[in-house]
Amino acid sequence: MTLSDIFGLHGLGWAEVLQLFAHFAVLSLLAIGGAITSAADMQRYLVVEHGYIDTTQFNASIAIAQAAPGPNILFVALLGWNTAGVAGLLATMAGIMGPSSVLAYLVGRYRHTQREALPVRAFSAGLAPLTIGLLLATGWVLSMPSLGHPLALALVAGTVLFMLTTRRSLLWMIALGAIVGALGGA
Repeated sequence: MTLSDIFGLHGLGWAEVLQLFAHFAVLSLLAIGGAITSAADMQRYLVVEHGYIDTTQFNASIAIAQAAPGPNILFVALLGWNTAGVAGLLATMAGIMGPSSVLAYLVGRYRHTQREALPVRAFSAGLAPLTIGLLLATGWVLSMPSLGHPLALALVAGTVLFMLTTRRSLLWMIALGAIVGALGGA
């Protein structure tokens, strides 16, 4: 039994697993607002560029992880698992968590001592629009398979309008989407 058998690489070589780690390490530094904000690039890398998994596996990984109790970052583990088994899981999780954790620690220490400095305040204020843009890109990628369904488009538009005009819980729109999906509408 080889190391590749133990880790179940799903046909990938160790070079590809190392590239997977490196790509997720870069995404770790770009994922302002959480790992989900970089899901659009994860989809591009895993599905479009390399074909390691398909769109259905990608979307299912995110849906299963979001439905499960625990941290939202679990979808990265599922993407790694679906791509290269245990080795992929370890590569994606170490990549997405390692660099950003070190950077957050170092920046947090600096920010604590310099919190009133203009550059620190400007940087903090600039993160909000960046996070919103990344979340919109992720939402677009996740909704692409449903774009052919008029009811799905109406639900997306209705959810955006609901969020912009009310202070009510978004869970109402999630429930509505679940009901429409269960009835086979979208």
